[in-house]
Amino acid sequence: MLATIGTHLDPQITRISVRLPRSAAESAVAAWDRDETGEIENETREEDELRDDANELALIGLAITTRGVWDGDEVVVDLGLVQIAAALRAASTSSGG
Repeated sequence: MLATIGTHLDPQITRISVRLPRSAAESAVAAWDRDETGEIENETREEDELRDDANELALIGLAITTRGVWDGDEVVVDLGLVQIAAALRAASTSSGG
């Protein structure tokens, strides 16, 4: 049933407008601008999860770069639900929640 509800919500909610402090936004943009070269070999589960988090951070940086609007020491940007969920999950994990 949860999947059925998700199927109905998906076309209705694609992005949510959020505010981020400048330091966090600049870190995300730096993650997007970073060149990653070299091959990935034999990653541990933790390394794989860290790489996934880094990818989501870079996608937030892309969103800030392409559609972010700076407002003083913050940026307003529409983020995809996947990136918002990844950031919330990371916050929960880092706080022990």
